[in-house]
Amino acid sequence: MPQILVDHSAELDFDRSALATEVHQAIAEVIDTTVADCKTVFRAADHHRVGDGASGEAVVLVEVKILAGRSVEQRAALSDRVLAALRARIAGPAAIGVQVTELDRDTYRFVHHAGQ
Repeated sequence: MPQILVDHSAELDFDRSALATEVHQAIAEVIDTTVADCKTVFRAADHHRVGDGASGEAVVLVEVKILAGRSVEQRAALSDRVLAALRARIAGPAAIGVQVTELDRDTYRFVHHAGQ
């Protein structure tokens, strides 16, 4: 179920596969789910800017979407784990943000579509 969206500066060089592996494992350890249920999408942004642009920092913004019902402590622990994984993999200066958001259990739907 967990959906991980990683928006990042296009020029940023980091090991996306290793990051996804670590984040999926962290999610499985912090909330009641499995690694197999996690899905990550990396989206490179051609243009970005931090503040007035003088810092030259790259940008990485991560949203981890999970089903509602987890405690604030679990969500905060997950944010901390994802942030640590990012910091370990990004060598250059970057503005990094992590947010764990909740999906409404009554309205969220997901399927594995086999195609037509």
